[in-house]
Amino acid sequence: MINNKPLSLEMKIPTTTNIREPRMPKPSQPVQPSESPWHLLGAAIRHWREDVRCISLRTTAQRIYADPSDLSRWERGLTHPHISAVQRLDDALDAKGQLAALHDAVSDLDRLRTLEGNAALTEETATERRRLIQLAGSLALGAVGGSETVRQALDHEPGRSVEEWEVTCADHLHALRTRPPTQVIADLTVDVLALRRQAQSTAPADLTEVQRTTAALSAIFANALTRLSDHGAAIRWWRTARQAADASGDLSLSLLIRGEEAGHGLYGQRSPETVLNLVNAAQHLAKGPSVDLMTTEAKALSLLGRHQEAVNVIRRAMAQAGTVKGDSLGFWSPDILRFAASWIFSAVGEENQASESGTTVLASTRDYVYRTNIVLHRSLCTVVNGGVTEGTQQAAAVIAEVPPAYRSGHVLATGRMVLQAVPLDQRDHAGVDDLREQLKLV
Repeated sequence: MINNKPLSLEMKIPTTTNIREPRMPKPSQPVQPSESPWHLLGAAIRHWREDVRCISLRTTAQRIYADPSDLSRWERGLTHPHISAVQRLDDALDAKGQLAALHDAVSDLDRLRTLEGNAALTEETATERRRLIQLAGSLALGAVGGSETVRQALDHEPGRSVEEWEVTCADHLHALRTRPPTQVIADLTVDVLALRRQAQSTAPADLTEVQRTTAALSAIFANALTRLSDHGAAIRWWRTARQAADASGDLSLSLLIRGEEAGHGLYGQRSPETVLNLVNAAQHLAKGPSVDLMTTEAKALSLLGRHQEAVNVIRRAMAQAGTVKGDSLGFWSPDILRFAASWIFSAVGEENQASESGTTVLASTRDYVYRTNIVLHRSLCTVVNGGVTEGTQQAAAVIAEVPPAYRSGHVLATGRMVLQAVPLDQRDHAGVDDLREQLKLV
C-alpha cells in the first residue's frame, strides 16, 4: 500500500466513446499560381501533397527532412526551395520528376525576370537572354517539361471574371511601360498559361471575352519582345494577337492590334514599306483613316525620307485628335499622337513644333521608352539643323545613361535614326564615334 491506497494492476480500458478517429489535415489556404513563377511551383507542390497523395504538411516535411514552416512558405511562394529539396519532395510524393522539371523552368523564368544587366550586354548574356525568352514562350504554349504539373496547378485557380482580366491587362501594360521587358515576359507567361487553361474549360459560346484577353496579352508579349529586339518571336506573337482579336468579332480591337503591330514594326522589325502595307490593309478594314493608323503612316513615310508627306499626314491626324478617345484596354492614348509629332517634326528640323509636342509627352507619360526617345528626337532635330557634333554627343550621352535592362530596341532604333541623319561627309565629327559605340555599331 502506498499512501494508504491499495495498488491495483487492473487497467482501465477506454470505451469506444473515448476513442477519436484521426483527423484529416485541414485544407490549406489556396495559393494563386498566377501570382508569380514561384507561386506556380508552390501550387504544384501543394497539389501533389494534398490532392494527389493526401499527406499532411508535417508528415511531408518529416519525410524530406525539412521544417514544416519552410515547406509552408515554399507552397505559398514566399521563399524559393533549393533543387535538392524539390527532388526530395518529388521522391516523397512520387511526382515522377514533374516537380523537379517545373522547378528548373521556374528558376529560369525567375532568372529572366531579374536579368537586369548591370553591365553592357555581352554576347554571352544576350544568348542567355534569348534562351530564357524562348523558354518563356514555350512554357506559355505548354511545350516544356513539367507542363502537366503546370496544367494541374492552374486547374485549381478559379476562372477570372472579365473585370479581373481587364485589371490583369492593365497591370501588365503598366509593367511594360515602367519595368525591364525581361521582367514583363516572365510575369506575363504565368498569366498567359492561366488564360489558356481557362479557355480550355470555357464553352464555345462564351469564348469572346477570353479571345479579347488573349489578343491583349499577346500584344503586350509582342511589345516586350520588340523591346528586346527579338523580332522573329515578336512577329509570331503579333499574329496570335491579330487572330484572337479577329476571332472575338470586335472590329475596334482588331484595328487596335493592327495599329500596334504596324507601329512597333518600325523599330527594326519590318521595313517601312511593309509597315505602310500593314497600315493600308488596316485602313481598308476600318473603311477609312484613323488617327492611330495615321501616326504610324507618318512615321513610316519619315523613315523613307518622304518628309513632306509625313508632315501632311501628321497634321491631318492632329486636326482629328479632338474626336479620338482612348481604347478600353489602355493601349492607345493622346501621347501616341504627340510622340509621333515629335518624331516627324524633329526629322525635318522644325524645332519649335517638335519641342512643343515632346514637352507635352514628357509631362504626361511614365513610359521610359517614350521619355528617352523624346530626348533622342531633340538630338535628331539638332543634327538635321547642322549641329552634328552637339546632336550625336547628346544622343550618345542619353543612351549611356539608360540602365542596360531598359536600353530597349525602341531606344536603340531611335539612336540609329540620329546616326543615319548625319551626312556621309560629316561622319568623322566628334560625337559620331561615341554614338556608334553606344549603338554597338563600331
